[in-house]
Amino acid sequence: MKILAVADEEDKILYDHFKKERVAGVELIVACGDLRADYMDFLMTMVNVPMIYVRGNHDDSLIDKPPLGAVCIEDRVYKFNGKTFMGLGGSVRYNNTGRNMYSESEMRMRALRMYPRAMLRGVDVLVTHAPARGYGDLDDRPHKGFETFNMVMDRFHPEYMLHGHVHMNYGRIKRTCDHPSGTKIVNAYGFQIIDI
Repeated sequence: MKILAVADEEDKILYDHFKKERVAGVELIVACGDLRADYMDFLMTMVNVPMIYVRGNHDDSLIDKPPLGAVCIEDRVYKFNGKTFMGLGGSVRYNNTGRNMYSESEMRMRALRMYPRAMLRGVDVLVTHAPARGYGDLDDRPHKGFETFNMVMDRFHPEYMLHGHVHMNYGRIKRTCDHPSGTKIVNAYGFQIIDI
């Protein structure tokens, strides 16, 4: 299954210069946070496929006014075309202004509450906003990754982890890396097209 993974920035290639052939064969859009609802609506309309998403640390408005037609998979194990997606959005709490920020222990409790469903269905793709600790994160508090995601990957061995949150404007970033669990980690900043 081919997916379009997006996060954090409205890429001009998709938005201002959209061409249907760039997304040929895409069956699902996976949004990894910090995107405006109208951009998400635009992608669903133009690509003409379903969208699942998690919220980023700047997505408080999506709690009250979500994009129409998209499925929020926060704290859910969601099945689509035979693949199972586990959603854990948000970032490490670095101030008290956002509703999509969590301490490590809060994120761990969110993940543990999903374990029964994940054990029943398996996890093919872990969808997050923040990266895993030590895999594509940064040392500053706002961009530090969650150790919980390493725990989830070690337990369920998903084929992919998709995240955003760490942008190119913070310096060179790794777009992909391999986790010891066998999971391929992809930073979806802007957009990535992935065959899963």
